[in-house]
Amino acid sequence: MECQGIEDVKRVVEEKDISFIQFWFTDVLGVLKTFAITPSELEEGLTEGMGFDGSSIEGFARIHESDMIAKPDPTTFQLVPWRGGERPVARMFCDILNPDGTPYAGDPRYVLKRLLNKIADKGYTFYIGPELEYFYFKNDKHTDILDTGGYFDSRPLDMGSNLRRDTIFALQSMGIRVEYSHHEVAPSQHEIDLRYREALKMADNTMTYRLVVKEIARQHGVYATFMPKPIFGKNGSGMHVHQSLFKGDKNAFYNPDDQYNLSDLAKYYIAGLMRHAPEITAVCNQWVNSYKRLVPGYEAPVYVSWARRNRSAMIRVPMYKPGKENATRIEFRSPDPACNPYLAFAVMLGAGLEGIEKKYELPDPVEEDIFEMNPAERKAHGITDLPGNLYAAILATEESELVRKILGDHVFNKFIENKRIEWDAYRTHVSKFELDNYLPKL
Repeated sequence: MECQGIEDVKRVVEEKDISFIQFWFTDVLGVLKTFAITPSELEEGLTEGMGFDGSSIEGFARIHESDMIAKPDPTTFQLVPWRGGERPVARMFCDILNPDGTPYAGDPRYVLKRLLNKIADKGYTFYIGPELEYFYFKNDKHTDILDTGGYFDSRPLDMGSNLRRDTIFALQSMGIRVEYSHHEVAPSQHEIDLRYREALKMADNTMTYRLVVKEIARQHGVYATFMPKPIFGKNGSGMHVHQSLFKGDKNAFYNPDDQYNLSDLAKYYIAGLMRHAPEITAVCNQWVNSYKRLVPGYEAPVYVSWARRNRSAMIRVPMYKPGKENATRIEFRSPDPACNPYLAFAVMLGAGLEGIEKKYELPDPVEEDIFEMNPAERKAHGITDLPGNLYAAILATEESELVRKILGDHVFNKFIENKRIEWDAYRTHVSKFELDNYLPKL
């Protein structure tokens, strides 16, 4: 259902006898937060927002400046499909405001909105189409798989098809269009691809998608995880992000006269992503575990390069199909599905815009398998590496004036602070690997 404004929301709540309205927002790490109000509080919630304690939310306020307001966006109103019955439950995404009604600088949704408003002033719209991979396990304590299927396998090897089907029905009931779904390369690994949307709507949809996948799995008595690399020796889960800029109804990335069918603007954009990729990696791959996926040999890109067909490249430009000019886009392949989509989409766009503004030169595509190259061959092609662990990624981000400008000082500082704490906890942890390998011999 599509609600355009406050009056639409109030009408639907009354007509469908909705019992609770959930207010959704995210913390700096992209963890979904929610609280519910009753219909009697809806008028105040829609017009003034609802107050809450921001000091309890990761990356938000300090204790002495903790008063925050969650102001719902009525255009995001949808029924929550797993809370059906006689008196259903609905949800709306919220913008976080200061007590005086101004946007709160620590709100990840505002970070993305701020950048989108900037390009809208120049007539551009940013479209996103993510492909989020995930695993089904028997529970959240172990990595016991449900099937041994591989890429595009069907039953009986693919035992997740019913789970995916119910997930797609739930997504569709919430107004989220799905392009297709399939079994992925690793056992018990799956993918559901969302139809491209404007970036803010897609960030909201990505948060919704992750919750829907988990909730439908729970109803089936299993566990779904977007952990980037849960199983050693198997492919991890990525989030390939297809993206394009439109000006009006024209795809600004398309040029029919170019050998790659790419406009100069698209080439500058790709060059911006490539040059600033190390700086934005900590945002697009924000967990210690993210870097267990970003290793050679498991299809995840670890080298800064672009290509048309080469899936070992960090950026791929899908081949142009005649009559499909609006489908011209780039695919950024290094992010993983456990990131904060508001911040990740923002830094991707910001890096691309930097390339456009400064007219970065795009190097030649690399169609050879980069994983098969030795270091000298990669150097000869001008191919550099992405950060190899969270600490290296933090250092690259910490020194980036571009990322600071995109995120704003508040989110930038809180994000770096949190990631340093995570790295220190990981760095000082004594793992089973160390005990197994060193205790018997040292």
